[in-house]
Amino acid sequence: MKYYHIFAVALLLSLVILSCSEPKGSIEIYATTDLHGMLLPFDNTEGKVTDRSLANLASLVSDGGDGNIILLDNGDILQGDPLAYYYNFVDTTRTHVIADILNHLGYDAATAGNHDIEAGHPVYDRVRRQYDFPLLAANAVDIQSGKPYFEPFTVVKRGGMKVIVFGLITPSVPRWLPESLYRGIRFESMVETARKWMPVMLEAKPDLIVGLFHSGIGSEDERGDDENSTLAVAVNVPGFDVIFCGHDHREDIKEVENTDGKTVLILDGGSRASALMNVTVTPVKQPDSTVKNELSGRLIPMNSLPESQAFIERYKGVSDTLMAYTSEKIGSSDATATTRDAFFGPSAFVDLIHRMQLDITGAQISLAAPLSFDQSIEKGELRIRDMYRLYRFENFLYTVQMTGGEIDRHLEHSAGLWFATMNDKKDYMLNYRLDDGGSPVMVNGTARLRNPSYNFESAMGIRYTVDVSKPQGARVNITALSDGSPFSHSAAYTVAVNSYRANGGGGHFPAAGITGKELERRMISATERDLRHYMTEWIREKGTISPEPLSEWQIIPVEWAAAAASRETRLLFGDN
Repeated sequence: MKYYHIFAVALLLSLVILSCSEPKGSIEIYATTDLHGMLLPFDNTEGKVTDRSLANLASLVSDGGDGNIILLDNGDILQGDPLAYYYNFVDTTRTHVIADILNHLGYDAATAGNHDIEAGHPVYDRVRRQYDFPLLAANAVDIQSGKPYFEPFTVVKRGGMKVIVFGLITPSVPRWLPESLYRGIRFESMVETARKWMPVMLEAKPDLIVGLFHSGIGSEDERGDDENSTLAVAVNVPGFDVIFCGHDHREDIKEVENTDGKTVLILDGGSRASALMNVTVTPVKQPDSTVKNELSGRLIPMNSLPESQAFIERYKGVSDTLMAYTSEKIGSSDATATTRDAFFGPSAFVDLIHRMQLDITGAQISLAAPLSFDQSIEKGELRIRDMYRLYRFENFLYTVQMTGGEIDRHLEHSAGLWFATMNDKKDYMLNYRLDDGGSPVMVNGTARLRNPSYNFESAMGIRYTVDVSKPQGARVNITALSDGSPFSHSAAYTVAVNSYRANGGGGHFPAAGITGKELERRMISATERDLRHYMTEWIREKGTISPEPLSEWQIIPVEWAAAAASRETRLLFGDN
């Protein structure tokens, strides 16, 4: 009997050892990013059905994948569509529809994005409380406690595996948003924050460490304090197996080697439900009896997945509510205005924004840019949804004091982002991403600009020219105010500008020499609500608007600019 017990113990030990060396089951990790309100299959801005939303994802995860699915979101979900705006600021009493949808689908974790912070404390704090899962961002630090304001990481167990999901947000939030929206929070370096928390995560002995970073791929710069610092973390902080990133609205998959010589898989998932990031994790037994996780990544076109009719039916009431909200008539327009004109000079579309900003603030000068690359306001009735075409973001409207020299430097910075230097009328006028042969990079038959068009700032209230034959920094010549009075570089002027720009977005105000606390000194007033709200009320009051190009600036040489506009309109927008 004694020998029997010894044999039983030995057998039990051998089974335990064997089970520890045997591979566990594979798991599937799915991640969405930068949905910008595109949760239901209807574009509430355009007023039309769309074939990509979380209704597609619902068909994939409805059966739970036999318990082997991890579902993540990477931020910028609370802004970008009337769906988000309505439940952020109009219906604030019921459970936020975004929380309801993500809870229903069974999300395991999410990271906060900069446009989530843009919604303000009352919104993201409310949604965070309503989530059935943690909201992450280890480098968003509570100033009073010194601890992360959101959760730094969470542990998810699937298929016998322990997976740690670690969240980071782009540290550039203070460059774009007023402090009132993130009061009590500071944003720290992504690399240093990851270094701080990696030993804590490794101590938990996870099978996999997943990064969920609301930050673009960027470069390997070890500081990790740039807007896009995913690559910097992946390379310089060993320990991550896979990183899901976003924010830059690009689609990409790449493998990089970290400083320990280990491979890190990085996926970037585009925007507005264009793609679903997916990593399959398969434990494979090695010759030395250890188990290694093999990772396979892919981007799944969201519209390649069938829509869940049960999901659509569940949220039909929400869709009906949004249809009624966005269809409300607020006025009419006696002309069509498009952002396409805005790349080549004064534009009815942008000048409508200028006119509203000047009327609302009473400022002398307005600074504004086309916030959508290719958008239009059609002649006829104007509805709430049209305001989202006109103005995409929930920016506030500031009135600030700037000197003439600062305005000049601001516009010079804009021109540097916007224009190339032309040597003759055959050269490219706009600043494109160029291939090795010096031609614009083409995607789906259209050219890609080097910089976002929402940084192409123009001014109303002054007369000026932009000489594209001159080198960067020497192009802008301001000759007078619009009333004909002299413009002085030393004089102070009142300027209407959105909060994103005034807080440093695009680099215009830093280029002008206005940063940090200096902005507070220059601030004259700020709206209590977002600029789109005031624009809506402005149109209600007017009843009928007449969009037309009214700003008094010009690209010169005129002949070169005209030739470029004809040629490059087709480059940017095709033959449509």
